[in-house]
Amino acid sequence: MADSELTQAELFDVFSNARRRRAVQYLKRQGGSCDLAPLVEQVAAWENDADPDDVTRTQRRRVYISLYQTHLPMLEDHGIVDWDPDGHEIELLPSEDQFEPYLDRRLDGERSWHRLYAGVTSVGVVAFALSSLAVGPLSTGLAPVVAAALCVLVLALAAAQHLSRRPGTTLSFGPASR
Repeated sequence: MADSELTQAELFDVFSNARRRRAVQYLKRQGGSCDLAPLVEQVAAWENDADPDDVTRTQRRRVYISLYQTHLPMLEDHGIVDWDPDGHEIELLPSEDQFEPYLDRRLDGERSWHRLYAGVTSVGVVAFALSSLAVGPLSTGLAPVVAAALCVLVLALAAAQHLSRRPGTTLSFGPASR
């Protein structure tokens, strides 16, 4: 089946498995092709949150077996990769833009947006608690100003997150956190 024939439901089915998403993501990072061994190493490292050199033989074997027997054949059946089981060579087929939205965005220590949102929420809770108790410079008269400032901050964070998820866009405001 050619990838142009894939429906949204089929794409959801194919990319419902994290291991398949990670395999395709790795292929994209390698320029569209690689051998099975480095793919297994990297997928096992991502799954175990470890460096590829620290992956155990058991972890590699678990990933190898499932990629070889299940995931790569399924990706090939759907026209996403060309997989040579004898030569262990994998090639990502064209039209990768069609399945880009289904891939994992956060691999290898990219920015964790949930931490920024949690920080803004914590600041907001503290500010509202202080304003309701009329402690310090915050009083009930300043509560609307605090609320407006927090809304603007959350809007700015949401816009930054949206822009960072666009292909080819990089935001450079501090180091990425995990």
